[in-house]
Amino acid sequence: MKKVLIACEESQRVTIEMRKLGIEAYSCDILPCSGGHPEWHLQQDVIPLLKEKWDMIIAFPPCTYLTVTGNRWFNIEKYGNKAIKRYKEREKAIEFFMQFVNTDCPKVAIENPVGIMSTKWRKPDQIIQPWMFGDPQSKKTCLWLKNLPKLKPTKIVEPKFYILKNGKREPVWHMDSLKLPSSERAKLRSKTFPGIARAMAQQWGKLL
Repeated sequence: MKKVLIACEESQRVTIEMRKLGIEAYSCDILPCSGGHPEWHLQQDVIPLLKEKWDMIIAFPPCTYLTVTGNRWFNIEKYGNKAIKRYKEREKAIEFFMQFVNTDCPKVAIENPVGIMSTKWRKPDQIIQPWMFGDPQSKKTCLWLKNLPKLKPTKIVEPKFYILKNGKREPVWHMDSLKLPSSERAKLRSKTFPGIARAMAQQWGKLL
C-alpha cells in the first residue's frame, strides 16, 4: 500500500479523503487532530518523518510569518524589537518551508497563501481558490508542485462576501473567524477547504 504524509494538518481533511480511496495516509502536527481519527495522526515534529520513505508528501507549513498580509508588522522603525523578532521568526519559517522543498520524496505538494516564498524561493506552480472546488469562499492559495499535475477545478461556484460599511468586501470565512478566540482563529484559518481536500486526494491520489 502506498504511504502519504500530510504534514502540518491537524484537521485531517486531506488525510480522510485519501483514506477513503484506500491510501495509507497519515496527518502530522504538533497539535492533536480534530478530524476524529487519532489512529491516523502523528502528533510530533514533522522533520524527523521526512527522513522516512513516503510515496507522496502534501505539506501545509504555517504561514503566519510568510504571508504578505502580515508585512506591516515588519516595520522596525515603528515596531522596534517586536519587528526584529518577527524577522527572526520569518527566517525560521522559511527554513521550515524549505525542508519540504528539499525532502527526498518523488511527489511533493506545498500549500501556502500568497506570500514571500514566491520571491525567497520561486513562484508557485498554481494559484487556486476554494470557489473553484465547490466551496463559495475566496482565498488565494499557492501550490508548489514536484512531479504532480496542477489541480483541475471540480465545481466552480460564486464566492460569498460580507459587505462592510465602508463598501469593502471581506470573505465570509475571514469575518467568521474574527468571532473566535485568537488560538481558535488561527486553527480555523489553517483548515483546508473540503472541496480542495477532495480534489487533492482524487486527482493526486490516483497517481499512486
